[in-house]
Amino acid sequence: MKRTLPAAVLTLTLALAAGCDGGGGGDAAKANAASGPITIWLSNNQEELAWGKAMVAAWNTAHADQAITAQEIPAGNTSEEVIGAAITAGNAPCLIFNTAPAAVPQFQKQGGLVALDTFDGAAQYIADRTGATADQYKSPDGKFYQMPWKSNPVMIFYNKGLFAKAGLDSEKPALSTYDEFLTAARKLKASGTAAIYPAPSSEFFQSWFDFYPLFAAESDGKQLVQDGKAQFNSPEGQKVAAFWKTLYDEGLAPKEKYNGDSFGDQKAAMAIVGPWAIAVYGDKVKWGAVPVPTSTGKPAEQIKTFSDAKNVAMYSACQNRATAWEVLKFATSKEQDGELLNKTGQMPLRTGVAATYPDYFTKNPAYRQFADQAARTVEVPNVPNSVAIWQTFRDAYSQSVIFGKQPVADAFAGAAEKVDQLASGS
Repeated sequence: MKRTLPAAVLTLTLALAAGCDGGGGGDAAKANAASGPITIWLSNNQEELAWGKAMVAAWNTAHADQAITAQEIPAGNTSEEVIGAAITAGNAPCLIFNTAPAAVPQFQKQGGLVALDTFDGAAQYIADRTGATADQYKSPDGKFYQMPWKSNPVMIFYNKGLFAKAGLDSEKPALSTYDEFLTAARKLKASGTAAIYPAPSSEFFQSWFDFYPLFAAESDGKQLVQDGKAQFNSPEGQKVAAFWKTLYDEGLAPKEKYNGDSFGDQKAAMAIVGPWAIAVYGDKVKWGAVPVPTSTGKPAEQIKTFSDAKNVAMYSACQNRATAWEVLKFATSKEQDGELLNKTGQMPLRTGVAATYPDYFTKNPAYRQFADQAARTVEVPNVPNSVAIWQTFRDAYSQSVIFGKQPVADAFAGAAEKVDQLASGS
């Protein structure tokens, strides 16, 4: 689900080293107090792997009797499928540094996660590190089954060369309102390029990179579901849908799936992406970045957007949970968060990122606006049937907004009714 360029994927065995943390079940209180070796899984993103290996080496140097064995997440269709299968098999690792917030409700329902609140001071540690944003990561029972770790707050990347070719201002483009954005998009199309090319495919997570960021901005930070009720069938949701529908109806955003990276290949002049893209596009595309648009053109400092976060969770197969909790704190310390920022350009989910790492942002000024945006992010709702809810919404959005097979009002009303049922746990 991560929108990074494909990295080499190594096929790894699900079996964990004996004596580490496999075995499943067991007495939770005993496991919570136990120390010893643990296994963790890391994303196959090369920059994150580099961070993870260095973090593990630093920990192991000081804790020879509680050594970490790190592996890449085994290959599969998605990380979530692999993790779900490991939970079912009872051989998940202690910690996975690539846990998608949308998958947490299902993993929790499977009995696969440990509530971090069971460790002394854990809730306070999370609150102190992440601030008010942490509340979005609580489960309905009020507990944390995931450690807020890192975000990639999405913004609009634009290609300065293609903007100049279309007669648009390439340094300070007018893109803050829907009308301005559409005017620019029409000029881009007239110059021979697609304005923007989000994936028109039906995977449940695709709405995180078209509808959801703009909905978060338009609604002042509402989630797709709040208080057990769908929020998208609202004036704000209808405005966002109408904006995207205009883009599709006028051919400003293509309806065909693009096999590749449309922005990197300069087939589209804009993309909705996070700070990871800076390193990817830095040398290939002369780019700029602006906040996502709103109907009225809200000031940048008021814009909220999708977080595109990945978190860390502790899995219930873990037998040495006391060590796992200490590793989790170590890996999310100020020092290790700084190393993560340095190696990946992704924003640690901690308060005051720019003020905490001033040297980094002095040396890397392109990342500063993402650090500012990171303070105003909206996560996917932590509710029952999370993935089914997103799929229900995506299907309605695809039918009405992208392909025009159903009126938006009808599609959204029907989807909202289904989503309300799903969010109730039924």
